[in-house]
Amino acid sequence: MILGLIEHDRGTLNKISLEMLTFARGLANELNLPVEVVLIGEDGHALAEGLQVYGVSKAHLIQHDRLDDYAPEAWAQSVIHLIESEKPEAVLAAGTDRGNEVMAHVAVRTDLPLAANCTEVQLGDTYHLTRVRWGGSLLEEARLSGEPKLLTVAPHVVAAEESPRAGELALNTVTPTLDDKDFRVRVVDRVEADKDKVSLTDARVVVSGGRGVGSTEGFESLEELATLLNGAIGCSRAVTNEGWRPHADQVGQTGARVAPDVYIACGISGAIQHYVGCKGSKNIVVINTDPEAPIIAKAHYAVIGDLHQVIPAVSEEIRKLKGSS
Repeated sequence: MILGLIEHDRGTLNKISLEMLTFARGLANELNLPVEVVLIGEDGHALAEGLQVYGVSKAHLIQHDRLDDYAPEAWAQSVIHLIESEKPEAVLAAGTDRGNEVMAHVAVRTDLPLAANCTEVQLGDTYHLTRVRWGGSLLEEARLSGEPKLLTVAPHVVAAEESPRAGELALNTVTPTLDDKDFRVRVVDRVEADKDKVSLTDARVVVSGGRGVGSTEGFESLEELATLLNGAIGCSRAVTNEGWRPHADQVGQTGARVAPDVYIACGISGAIQHYVGCKGSKNIVVINTDPEAPIIAKAHYAVIGDLHQVIPAVSEEIRKLKGSS
């Protein structure tokens, strides 16, 4: 069978795991094997029933009195427990920060190779695969061996799709043996984000600003536009380096990876490190005074102009449309 690690945060599913399940189902169909999943912690167990429509035939529910929040080594040891008992053909996770972290611990503890951020896999005794490297600036052709094969799936390379042949879901409750060293790193406290704000990673529209915005105050017009579009604010690394916006707003290789319907890049030059974070967007709209800015070559639409004039004008037109609706 193919085993998938389902990523969740206290019972809230990371939807990129559904992309991973779609990818895993493609491999499983070629191998004529079932897809099974592992859900770690009591908060995650309720997610099992919703996964059968993605072709999952069995959910392994990991329970332990110390698994009340994320602990990467404990999650990894839970996966290893299933590797030893269930003997999967391959173990997959989403290529998120958390998915890559857990799978790296699994690889080290089992002395198996790990291929991270895969986009394609050709099956065989040795897997031939393509994966994203160097922050998305190149694709690497590689071979993966090991029993089982360990890999993570790059975010947004496949769309999450339900299975046309969903069946019954079996449940298997498992209590792994975990000790203190498995909890050396764990989440012990949280600073909650503003619940009234649209999440950057879930927003259908992201209005993102770069160095060209000019200042903290310069983001006020971007915030207005994002509010009118029920979207979220993003920014480039240059902006966080200047202290104009918090790191939580950063889009890019060292920030969030987003895939909205519309990504509006304002005053952003478009270094590859930033493009990595937004390339999953369905439409990229660029507003920039420089017609030679690298991001314009990646854009679906571009406005060559001063964002401080363009953004207020766009917002005004949207307000007129809303007033007439």
